[in-house]
Amino acid sequence: MKNAQPIDIRPFAHLYPFRPHYIDRKGLRYHYLDEGEGETLVMVHGNPTWSFFFRRLVSAFRDRYRVIVPDHMGCGLSDKPDAKAYDFRLASRVADLGALLDHLHPDGPLTLVVHDWGGMIGLAWALDHLERVKRIVVMNTAGFFPPGRKAIPQRLRMLRTPNPLMDRLVLHFNLFARAALYMAPRRRLAPAVKAGMIAPYNSPHNRLATLKFVQDIPLAPRDPSGRWVERVSQNLSLIGRRPVQLIWGAHDFVFDRSYFNEWRRRLPRAEAHWLPDAGHYLLEDQPDKIIGLIEQFLNNPPAEWY
Repeated sequence: MKNAQPIDIRPFAHLYPFRPHYIDRKGLRYHYLDEGEGETLVMVHGNPTWSFFFRRLVSAFRDRYRVIVPDHMGCGLSDKPDAKAYDFRLASRVADLGALLDHLHPDGPLTLVVHDWGGMIGLAWALDHLERVKRIVVMNTAGFFPPGRKAIPQRLRMLRTPNPLMDRLVLHFNLFARAALYMAPRRRLAPAVKAGMIAPYNSPHNRLATLKFVQDIPLAPRDPSGRWVERVSQNLSLIGRRPVQLIWGAHDFVFDRSYFNEWRRRLPRAEAHWLPDAGHYLLEDQPDKIIGLIEQFLNNPPAEWY
């Protein structure tokens, strides 16, 4: 299924100077970036971002590494299917990522860089392919259900349960992606960055994934995608056998200090960085600092962690 509305990248093309690539997923085009050569970094985005969110990391590392960044189906430059053509569940997201990495088959073990929903997607894949994982960088995400029976924010609860009014606000007024422009970063975004962030979500049809991601948030094992979260949560210690770096934007209304603390409790050997001047879109707030932290982490011999 082709995009209902073409995406115009001209307003931000200077920020996103990358060549598009696609693989076929049951008749749908799954877009990804594949820049540079060498040891592989795989970056997995969340909602409502897309590969544009990692643009600075791609530019910073592609001269020394092979950097692969997919756009989840319905996001970025990937096709925008309807609910009949794609189920928008976590299992499908993990399968898409797996199909891409099987197709590209990068040499040697790779480093995963995950953010938001990309955390659960990337970690679920990693759990079944630990021999292909060298390191993991975790940014403002979860690998478990909300810690301490913590409730998700009311605005997410209202969107999570199908509701004609809330669905209309997301699909017809782009509520979720537009609100994130002001709530997720700590600093004001430049016009071209704002344009890039929301460019894929330029029509009601093209915004369906942003809604479906929220509706699929698992809060308990009984939820449709709950078993995936339960499995990752129960096996985080296995993932923690690889070097893990936590980089956290402090001003996050969802993945707040309680999530950061839970990660540190679960993976006490992880290298942890709390960024008091960054929000959920931490790569917009402190990109240079984060690039430096990741650079140091990549240069740390993994053997020291086993």
